[in-house]
Amino acid sequence: MGMKSNIGAADRRTRIVVGVGLVAVGLASLGGLLGLGTAVGTVLTLLGSVLAGTGLIRVCLLYRLLGVDTSGSR
Repeated sequence: MGMKSNIGAADRRTRIVVGVGLVAVGLASLGGLLGLGTAVGTVLTLLGSVLAGTGLIRVCLLYRLLGVDTSGSR
């Protein structure tokens, strides 16, 4: 059985939207379209991927470590 969800609906939507946006900016930077550099592009892409991924699976390990639960199931 999987981990218990600890991300609520609003948190989930925000993570997915912001995550996809960061991935887009990161990839544009990596492609040379924004001139932010490859280091910034890589960091933004990774951060965006983590945010979008946690939003999609509805589980945030950092939230779990800190005892945060925005799912309302507590």
